[in-house]
Amino acid sequence: MEDPATLEALRLQLAPAIADAAVFDGWSKEAVLQAADMTGVDRELAAFAFRDGPMAMITAWVHHDDAQMAQAEPAETLKTLSIRERIRRLVMARLDAVAGREEALSRALAIMALPQNLAASAKLGWRSADAMWRLAGDTATDYNHYTKRAILAGIYAATLNVFARDKSENKAETRAFLDRRIEGIIRFEKTKAQFIRKPEERFSMTRLLGRIRYPAR
Repeated sequence: MEDPATLEALRLQLAPAIADAAVFDGWSKEAVLQAADMTGVDRELAAFAFRDGPMAMITAWVHHDDAQMAQAEPAETLKTLSIRERIRRLVMARLDAVAGREEALSRALAIMALPQNLAASAKLGWRSADAMWRLAGDTATDYNHYTKRAILAGIYAATLNVFARDKSENKAETRAFLDRRIEGIIRFEKTKAQFIRKPEERFSMTRLLGRIRYPAR
């Protein structure tokens, strides 16, 4: 069972049950044992799989929910939608995957914010953002690849924090917050496009003044 692929599959299997137990017991050894009992997995095996502690449990939960998102919103169903709507639906699918476990989410976010966990947390956020952009059809390989993911990871992290505290009906506050942030992404992308067009296509005050002074004949 020390095969990494087999252990990863076990972690993914246990992750949602651990999240359920974490509502009451936090991201702890007790939560792992309860998850093992709920899923019929050997307790010692479950403890071994999560021997690295809370961040290993949270990482498995994030990976599980990324997979849930991909299953709920496969790339082929998004093709006919605008980029704005693709990203919105993907983020909401990601949030739907943690719905009902807000207390576990709040505890997870507190652990992820600890100084010793910031690097691992940033990596998880990047991974989720990358999964979203790939499902949305993004094929950028230049610096756009990195800026898109960095911006979306930041927006997703902020939205998660709102979601964890949101008591409004049908998470209306979260949805409104997300829509505003996505609109910001779209505006940014449109503005950025003005600066990365071919030199001959960019606006040039010098060229404009030259045309005024020497109009084409």
